[in-house]
Amino acid sequence: MPYTTDAFKTKFLLTALPDVPFDGWTEELMARAAKKLKVSEAQVKKSFPAGVQDLVVYFSHWATAEAVQKMQKMNLATMRVRDRITVGVRIRLEILTPHKQAESAALSYMALPPRSFQLPKLVWHAADKIWWTAGDTATDYNHYTKRALLSGVITSTTLYWLNDASKNHEQTWAFLDRRIENVLKIGQKIAQFKKRRAE
Repeated sequence: MPYTTDAFKTKFLLTALPDVPFDGWTEELMARAAKKLKVSEAQVKKSFPAGVQDLVVYFSHWATAEAVQKMQKMNLATMRVRDRITVGVRIRLEILTPHKQAESAALSYMALPPRSFQLPKLVWHAADKIWWTAGDTATDYNHYTKRALLSGVITSTTLYWLNDASKNHEQTWAFLDRRIENVLKIGQKIAQFKKRRAE
C-alpha cells in the first residue's frame, strides 16, 4: 500500500518547519511560509482547507511516508518481522529528529479539544503503514490487534524520545527494543487465548 505525498504540501511543510519553534503551529506560521514561497492564500487554503490542523496532520503523514519509503529500500525479506517493525518505528523518529520541537508542539496542539480525536487516528495511520510495509496482510482480528499494539509502542516510544538527551538517542532505541519485546509477548498471549476459545 504505497503512500504518496503532494509536492506542494511537502514543500510548504518543509518551509514552515524551521519556524515552528518560534511561531508554533499557528496561522502566523502558515502566513510566513506562504510569504517565503510567494504563494497566494487561496493556494494554501486549497491544500490545507482546515488551516493549521491540516498542516499538522500532514506533518505526521509526511513522516510516516518518508519512513515507509526508507523501509521499502531495505532488504526486509532477510529480517525478522519484529526487526522490520522496530526499524520502521526507529526510522520514523529519526526522520522527525531534526524537527523534535515541532513534533512536541504538534502533539500538544493535537491533544487539545476539539482536535484530540485526531491524534489516535494519526498514530494508527503510522502503525498501519509500518505493518503493511513490513509485509503484514492479515485481515482478521490480528490486523487490528497488531495495529493497536504497535500504536501503543509508537506513542510510548515517541514520548520517551522527546525527553531523551542521550547520545544518538541510544536510550530511546533500547526502550523501543523493550517495548517491542513486551508487545510480542502480549500478542502471543492474545493469540493463545483466542485459539483456546475457538477450540
